[in-house]
Amino acid sequence: MSMSVTAKDIFSKGFNSVQDNDTLSRCLESFKKGMPPVLAVLDEKGKYVGMITRRSILRSRLDPTVAKVRSLMQAAPQVGLDASLSELAKLMIGSGMRQLPMFDKGKLLGFVTDEGVIHAAVTDSWGKTEVEKIMTRAPHTLEANRSVGAVLSLMREYGVSHVPVMDKGKLVGMVSIQDILENIYWPQRRQTLGDIVGEKTETLSVPVKGIMASPVITVDPKVGLSVAEKQMHDRDVSCLVVVSGERLVGVVTKLDFLEPISQLGAAAARKLTVQFGVKDVDIGPEQQGFMMEEFDSFSRKYQEAFQLGTLFVYMKSHGNTSMRGTPMIHCRLQFRTVRGTFFSASEGWGVEPTFRVALDRLERRLLRSKELLAYNPKYAKDYLRKIGLPSEEE
Repeated sequence: MSMSVTAKDIFSKGFNSVQDNDTLSRCLESFKKGMPPVLAVLDEKGKYVGMITRRSILRSRLDPTVAKVRSLMQAAPQVGLDASLSELAKLMIGSGMRQLPMFDKGKLLGFVTDEGVIHAAVTDSWGKTEVEKIMTRAPHTLEANRSVGAVLSLMREYGVSHVPVMDKGKLVGMVSIQDILENIYWPQRRQTLGDIVGEKTETLSVPVKGIMASPVITVDPKVGLSVAEKQMHDRDVSCLVVVSGERLVGVVTKLDFLEPISQLGAAAARKLTVQFGVKDVDIGPEQQGFMMEEFDSFSRKYQEAFQLGTLFVYMKSHGNTSMRGTPMIHCRLQFRTVRGTFFSASEGWGVEPTFRVALDRLERRLLRSKELLAYNPKYAKDYLRKIGLPSEEE
């Protein structure tokens, strides 16, 4: 992967802007083909005060003809001309924002997008790497006759935005959060009070096959990353289903590209690292210290076996759901290592207990994985002890 490409080589040379008191419908008119899917937000004096993305507007349940830009405006991390691909990817993962404003001497020059970072990375020799090296293996799937409500529950539990749809063991479609928004929530928002009683459908009970995208855009696991990236760009999608013959073996998303890009240069350190991505969750110094202590303990156990890897921690709050002032937290862990990628997730009240449960589940998956057992059979005994069963020696 190229270490010489920086933000100044890949930022958008043009961008559009809106006023912070404009309506969201005004924004939708400003997203032009060929321009980044983000707008610079300016105050009444023409000063940059934030940004707003097409994605945030589309996912909002606000009335675009009334709601103002400032209601969805975001303050993204700013980057300089010399930010590396690794730094850009880390910022995108950590902030949860896929477009970053680039400044030089206090002036906004343009935006760096996830597509720009990924495209720059795959144009080098890394682009020949096979898709199976970075894909998410054994993704969660759903049967075609299951309901939209079931999809939403699965997405919420595991923190995913795309789910392959199966019918009698065969891949028949793909459903994304975008499909649910376009087919369920937006039509609901457009309904008026004059609807005839009995006409409204119980939308969450609608079968997935009624809203899924089909045929599915697929890619072979042996295809190079540059080919997969081009396919994503040409089809304007953020996820490809990985199929070997007729068998579903994984999915590859833009996040799957960004994670290894963010680890550029880490190989020299030969250590396990942790990276956080947080959305709508307030994490104080004590909570940060707790999670780092837990990770340090985790690292000491598995440093020898894995040598190099990154634990990606994604946390988000479930809106206004709380218990005695403690918010409900969703935590998803992705542990990318030289021996494979491992996942776990949990939901709970508060940052510390939710993180601890997710990390415990991750450890259990590691201990019973063939990759770890092939390295050292002693981990099988560790797993038995962890689930409360004695090993043969005990």
